Amino acid sequence: MEQKILDIGEHEIRTIRRGSPEYPARLSELRSMPETLYVLGLLPSDSIPTVAIVGARMCSPYGHRVAAEFAAALALRGVQIISGMALGIDGYAQQSAVDAGGTSFAVLGGGVDICYPATNLGLYRELRRTGGILSEQPPGTPSRSYHFPARNRIISGLADIVLVVEARQRSGSLITADFALEQGRDVFAVPGRVGDALSDGCNQLIAQGASIACDPQAILDRLDTLRCSVPLAESGSWTEAVRRKSIKKVTDDPSLSAAAKRVFRLIPAGGSADTESLGREAGLPAEALSAAVMELVLCGYVDEVGKDRFTRSC
Repeated sequence: MEQKILDIGEHEIRTIRRGSPEYPARLSELRSMPETLYVLGLLPSDSIPTVAIVGARMCSPYGHRVAAEFAAALALRGVQIISGMALGIDGYAQQSAVDAGGTSFAVLGGGVDICYPATNLGLYRELRRTGGILSEQPPGTPSRSYHFPARNRIISGLADIVLVVEARQRSGSLITADFALEQGRDVFAVPGRVGDALSDGCNQLIAQGASIACDPQAILDRLDTLRCSVPLAESGSWTEAVRRKSIKKVTDDPSLSAAAKRVFRLIPAGGSADTESLGREAGLPAEALSAAVMELVLCGYVDEVGKDRFTRSC
């Protein structure tokens, strides 16, 4: 997978050594943590509740939607989101947190001056500007597969809770969950369908005692019992807040046609709609409806979840 090396001035990359006042307190209390962290932007605040959201790279449309909804709902309440900026669940969760106006931090498997995967360059730039990017690997170090298990211990160590959205039975997400348990962190998993390979890892975690995450409120309730202060950034239910943010993002996209924006509004948040009902409600002929839906799919705003049936992916 392509890695993009960025021209970043050395003065922008901070070196934080263990024992320094800047070194994260959550990591200081643990053994086997890096002696040195390299940081672009900020580090997670020790005094703000923090949740790591991890999952499959090749996730399903369902996993994409759930990761985005959980991340946005938590971010709207001031919770920091940690992940690895990988394809799939990690990237979707972090992008959703940023889009909701929240703060997110990426822990990389290579140097902080290398965007991996290169397709997440837009997210990388947003995290660098509004949150932070960190690694134990020196600048200039390419991401290697053997770096990721060690990287995962930092992701879990920085969090109060680790949430696994989708995972196969053997995956890096389960390694993160194992580290979390060793570190005394809480582990939540989103349940999935029996027999679905992408749900096997989550269902296995639940069978082994992980808490079930059916909605973001379960995470918020647990943060409350952990005596974490979770400020409400917006009034109203989390579903309504996510719905408003989602519609605003699409409405503000200058690349979308008016028809595509109208169709998006007709797809229920957390649900799906078929092309026949969308065409009828939008008042569009079949050819115009097909073009509008294709716009939304290509922009990543909707996913096809069945024949001629679509759901929001943001």
